[in-house]
Amino acid sequence: MEKVQGEKEIERWERTEEMSDAEKKVIQETWSRVYANCEAVGVSILIRFFVNFPSAKQYFSQFKHMEDPLEMERTLQLRKHARRVMGAINNVVENIYDSEKVSTILALVGKSHAVKHKVEPVYFKIFTGVMLEVIAEEYANEFTPEVQSAWTKMRCLIYTHVTAAYKEVGWVQYPNATM
Repeated sequence: MEKVQGEKEIERWERTEEMSDAEKKVIQETWSRVYANCEAVGVSILIRFFVNFPSAKQYFSQFKHMEDPLEMERTLQLRKHARRVMGAINNVVENIYDSEKVSTILALVGKSHAVKHKVEPVYFKIFTGVMLEVIAEEYANEFTPEVQSAWTKMRCLIYTHVTAAYKEVGWVQYPNATM
């Protein structure tokens, strides 16, 4: 039964619900406040991601053996990666009304993580979940059910486009990746 549920979970994540213009606007408005604190929020997201899912650190040579979140937080590699991740998300949010551009941006992210970094695609599902968790906590007053719904669609959009890029480059582990 668990395997069937896992398969349904992947299938559900592969179906992106179309975002309305109102939801796109909500994403942009929320993100503008988040992105104003780009590095701090990005570092918070990555630290929580690596603390809660330490196996994800394997892709980062400079801190993969670190256990202390404060030590990780001080590494230049983590701070630089936080800025890169936040910049990529910002690029998606800025172009949210241009689905072709969004697809191109996320395909580049997916392909580089599949081919160059060999990151399991399931980490994108995990990461985007952690991202929403941190944003919802840090911007709790603004994270209404409407905002949560829009960001859940954004999370699915990111995951769907990134994993499509993995499939395009022939990532063989993808069908077996479950949470």
